[in-house]
Amino acid sequence: MRGFESFLEALPAILTSPTFLIVAAAWFSAQLTKVALHYLRTHKLNWKLLTETGGMPSSHSAFVTSMTTCMGLSQGWTSGPFLVALGISIIIMHDAAGLRMAAGRQATLLNQIVAGLYEGRKAKPPKMKELLGHSPLQVLSGALLGMLVAFCLYPAK
Repeated sequence: MRGFESFLEALPAILTSPTFLIVAAAWFSAQLTKVALHYLRTHKLNWKLLTETGGMPSSHSAFVTSMTTCMGLSQGWTSGPFLVALGISIIIMHDAAGLRMAAGRQATLLNQIVAGLYEGRKAKPPKMKELLGHSPLQVLSGALLGMLVAFCLYPAK
């Protein structure tokens, strides 16, 4: 139980640490960019995009690359923490562009099949979420955004 108590004692410092705040800013910037890009395309504000996955840019990529960049800036570019963060970032971004994108394509196909089964009925078919993953461009854009936010906001030593 001591480990949990020490975590609770450290929580205020964690929540106000530069790395935590930068990572949160990178994620929020990516989500806000999705709202802005949607508005530019449709001239309608969709605030739900602040909490949804998928789309341009990848907030997952922005999150992990800002964290990785903070580790490089604080611990050194050849340090263990930086290399661990880099490995995690690569896995997450690969997953976003690969597995999650494939799952989104499958959801699109299943929605089309189910819609066909419901054709002519009064009931509406259930619909799976289709926008799950990211294109490589969306992942790259999120990664660049995350690095930019970290480089701009990380406190100088």
